[in-house]
Amino acid sequence: MEWFLKLDEQSQNFLKDFIMSSGSLKKLAQDYGVSYPTIRLWVNQLMHKIEAANQENSEFEGAILKMVAQGDLSISNAQEIMKKYQQN
Repeated sequence: MEWFLKLDEQSQNFLKDFIMSSGSLKKLAQDYGVSYPTIRLWVNQLMHKIEAANQENSEFEGAILKMVAQGDLSISNAQEIMKKYQQN
């Protein structure tokens, strides 16, 4: 879950759309009005963002994510806390 929280809103929405299209890149290309190679590029970029997010997990971020998993903190509040933490 921590990788998802580290994604920007646009990437999160794209991932949601990808899931809702049952993983069909062809359908996503139609929905977004772009070519298949463009969607393929976006998926590759998203994969790199997820890989980077997985590698950046700190003890503080782990504690925040645990609070989200336990229902003690909303995802949007966790994202805001993490943004502010990363700015410092």
